[in-house]
Amino acid sequence: MTTVLPPDHPTVLNPRIGVLLVNLGTPDGYDTPSMRRYLAEFLSDPRVIEAPKWLWYPILHGIILTTRPKKSGQAYRKIWMRETNESPLRFYTREQSNRLATRFETENVAVEWAMRYGSPSIPDKLDALLAAGCHRILILPLYPQYSAATTASVQDTVFAHLATLRRQPAIRTLPSFHDEPSYIAALANSVRDSLKGAETPDHLLCSFHGMPRETLDKGDPYHCFCQKTGRLLRDALGWPEDRFTVVFQSRFGPKEWLQPYAEPTVRDLAKGGTKSIAMISPGFVSDCVETLEELAIGLKEVFEENGGEHFTYIPCLNATDASIDMLESLTRRELSGWL
Repeated sequence: MTTVLPPDHPTVLNPRIGVLLVNLGTPDGYDTPSMRRYLAEFLSDPRVIEAPKWLWYPILHGIILTTRPKKSGQAYRKIWMRETNESPLRFYTREQSNRLATRFETENVAVEWAMRYGSPSIPDKLDALLAAGCHRILILPLYPQYSAATTASVQDTVFAHLATLRRQPAIRTLPSFHDEPSYIAALANSVRDSLKGAETPDHLLCSFHGMPRETLDKGDPYHCFCQKTGRLLRDALGWPEDRFTVVFQSRFGPKEWLQPYAEPTVRDLAKGGTKSIAMISPGFVSDCVETLEELAIGLKEVFEENGGEHFTYIPCLNATDASIDMLESLTRRELSGWL
């Protein structure tokens, strides 16, 4: 028997599965107003700055947002993609989403991408997936190593938006993939490809974004996950332990952060006679200002200014075949029972 709907009934779409890739975020431009909007959103997140609002907001709005946007804008200007007028992070995240979508185009799966800070926003893209008929949605935070400041913040935002909806979709979230074989293999192949045809560097540095030391003391697993990723990568490469170091970059503020710090380590290696180093940043799946400006430009200068001769920056996985293979593998696993 055919079901006849009343004339005022909402349109019923064929059910689909949605996949939402989420990365950290990016300003719309490197001009000061764009940077200020982006930093205001980013640094207002209580997952990022764990301090009382009454203490932090006067500092943020009185000092930080007055001085930092111009400085940060100068860093973004160095790595801005003029051809598409966007940051590398936006470009590569979109490419990852588009290429992943082609792997599922015959399986009734809609793939979208969003940024935790800036645009396109998580609520907007969730609404787009719902409008496309997605009643089951997988969230993929593109952070290999879980941290409350990154992965949890994405999930907070997802569920805060769901709380506003009358009809909620079923939701799954991708766990940390810091030790996934496909991820480690992709990193190892990236190192091999980048160093192919060149002399083996004296030292390989594995740099992760820093976090305040207190996050480890509070139980955040991020530090342990970074160390495990580094160990598994070293093992996969067969790299000597005394020529491989996990470091942490991007310190901010006066507190103690996770150590060893990247910049002093690079400086000490150069001053100690190390002539060639390579650096990879496995905590980022896409190149961004922290990798391209801080590492590939900034730490290269530090190394060479202190006596180093050959600095090799190994790009992030970005939208390479290995990256999309990894994302497809993780996505299919998490969609088990839905597809």
